[in-house]
This record gives sequence, C-alpha cells and structure tokens, in this order.
Amino acid sequence: MTSPAAASPAVSPPSAPLPAPGHMSVDHEQRLDVDRLRRYRLDRARAALNASGCGAFLLFDAANIRYTTSTWIGGGLGDKMTRYALLPRGGEPYLWDFGSAARHHQAHCRWLAPDRCRAGMLGLRGAIAPTAGLMRDAVREVKALLHEAGVAGEPVGVDLVEPPFLFEAERQGLRVVDAQQHLLDARAIKSPDEITLLSQAAAMVDGVYHDVLAALRPGVRESEIVALVNERLYALGSEQVEAVNAVSGERCNPHPHNFSDRLVRPGDQAFFDIIHAYNGYRTCYYRTFGVGRATASQRDAYARAREWMDRAIAAVRPGVGTDAVARLWPEATSFGFADEMAAFGLQFGHGLGLGLHERPVISRLNSLREPVELKAGMVFALETYCPADDGFSAARIEEEVVVTAGGAHVLTLFPADELIVAAAC
Repeated sequence: MTSPAAASPAVSPPSAPLPAPGHMSVDHEQRLDVDRLRRYRLDRARAALNASGCGAFLLFDAANIRYTTSTWIGGGLGDKMTRYALLPRGGEPYLWDFGSAARHHQAHCRWLAPDRCRAGMLGLRGAIAPTAGLMRDAVREVKALLHEAGVAGEPVGVDLVEPPFLFEAERQGLRVVDAQQHLLDARAIKSPDEITLLSQAAAMVDGVYHDVLAALRPGVRESEIVALVNERLYALGSEQVEAVNAVSGERCNPHPHNFSDRLVRPGDQAFFDIIHAYNGYRTCYYRTFGVGRATASQRDAYARAREWMDRAIAAVRPGVGTDAVARLWPEATSFGFADEMAAFGLQFGHGLGLGLHERPVISRLNSLREPVELKAGMVFALETYCPADDGFSAARIEEEVVVTAGGAHVLTLFPADELIVAAAC
C-alpha cells in the first residue's frame, strides 16, 4: 500500500463532470448501453463463481440478484427473502419470483430464457411456516438443476439465507459456503455504464438540494423537507427513495440517523442525507446548512469537517490503502466518543452501487487492521462529521467519488466548500 500525499488545500469538484445524460435513450447521443451493462455484470459474477471453487451461486441478496439477472421488484416485496436466483457454473441464471412478476419477466426480460423465470415462494420471512414444505420443495428443485448443470456435489455459494432454508439445504445434502464475499469483490469495480448511472443518480440529488435550500426556513418541519425530497426525486425518475435523514438543531449532536417532526428554528445547523436509487444505483449524499444565521462555533465545525473531507479526497488514487485514508480522519476520542466502534459511521467511507454499503468500507474501526487497496473504477462515498463546541450543533459532509488513474473524481456537485446559510435575514 502506498501512502497519501501530504494534506492539500481544499479539493473542488472537477471542471468537467462525469456524464449524467438523462433518462431517455436517443439516437443522436451515445448514452447508457444497457445491454453492455447486463453483460458486464453477469461476466463479473461468472468470473467470481469460477474463482470461488463453487459449483453454483444461490443468491437471495436483492443487489446480487439484480447484478446477475437484471431484474427488480420493489416496494414491500423486495426484502422478503422470497426472490432468489441460481447461477450454475457454465450456465445461464435462473430466477424465482412472485408468480405474476415471473410472468412479467418472461414477457419483458428477453435476455433471460422464459423457462428460467419461475414462480417461487419460500414463506415471506417465516409468515408461512417451514412446515408447509415450500423450502423443502425449493431445495429439491435447486438440487435437480445442479445435477442438470453437472455440478451436483460441489459447494453451493449462498449470500444471505434464512436459517430454516439453510437447515433444509444441509438436510438434503447441499454443502453451503459463503458467496457474499465473492460477489462484493465482483461488484467493487464499476463499468462506465454503472458510473454513468451513479452520476445520474447524484445529479438528481444535486437538483433536489437546490429545492431543499429554498424550502429550509424557520417553522418548517424536518418531516416536510423529507416529503419534499421524496416528491422531487420520484418526479425526476427515482426508482426508490430508500431514506432521507433530516437533522436539525439540538438533534445534530449526537447524530440520530433519522428524521423527526421537529420545527426548524433560527440559528439552527441542519444536515440532510439523501439515499435513493436510479436504475438500481444509489446515492448517499449529505449536505449541511445554517438556518437564518450561523455562529462562529458552527462555522468552525463545518470548516473542520470540510478539511477532513478534502484531505481524504486528495489521498484517493489507485494503489493507496484504505488505512492511509482512514488515518487522515480524527480518532474517535478526539471528538467525544469512547472508541472507534462508538463513532463508527461518522468518519467513514463506503462503496456505492446496487447496494448502499459495498466495498471498500473505510474506517478506523476496520481499515487499520485490514486495509484494502483502492483500484480504478471503485466508487464510494466519503463522510465526515464534526460536533460543534456549543454542545449541540454539528456539521456533516459527504462526497461521492470515482477512483481514476489521476485520483478522485467527485460526483456530488452541490456546493459544499463552505457553510451555506438558508433563509438569511
């Protein structure tokens, strides 16, 4: 691992942003190539499978299912551990989904053979008891497909699993091993099409922050800002608004990681985190504002959070270890926490893609003992947090970056070089 350069002055977003070309496919510009995106992801998953020693991957993680099959089902059905996919070595993926969704895939997902999109049901996270036999029958079906693919008897890599399904798989003789590590490694390096989608997702939040700044004033509730963000993102074409943190006034310190119905007041410091997905690719994007006015204490906290951010961005380049980046951030004890576990997620970096928390994860908690080498094509968010010395305010900044041969390329372009005061008198 190489060491970062000495701390540099404030890092501004690049003058030539990465493309965020809009939602439509057109004939007069080269935009997203969806077929190339699908091929890239499936090829990466296959390479991971071939290197894993497994005969197949059996996938329940929604991000891994989308990575290998390019299918999605949202709302309350996407997290019920009912959808699953099987990727046998040397073969095409199988997908099990809610019956009508499977029928939709057969009609509209032409990159999957219709006989590989199947109706499935395992029990809705236990709502249907395992004694009903759904898991037993599913394991039998998977075993038959493993025999057909010529990989019966070889380990089956599983990413996430309900205990009753695992017990049933083992009872029927499957040797289950961990696939999640292999899939996370595969997903860490983004293709140009994935980076375009991440850039488009960030561009949508760029615009929403303009609306937030215009709406942020004394008397507005945190929950009203959350409602505004949801409305604007869905109007812009967001696939899913996963979460919006809205934190103001005395709620800033310690950071609660949620929102409330608190009324914003003059002199508050307020920060927001907007987490949404466009075509599956996520943002994690904090900004901090003053409301009406800002104190010297609040401005000082913001300046320190910005300094820590700029040092981290300046250090990012291929070959640098995540330990070198983490060491640029203050120790937990220096900003009021007992240890790094207690402060985890405040000075923090995490990969972005189809999942919100992918590789690399950058923190003093893990990176000093097990550093990861940064590589071109990685995309991750960097987050800093600084409590103010007034005892209740705090500044939170987050930038999303792409690792390139020349260093970090910033995706998040809403101005954050200094504290912006909304509704200034």
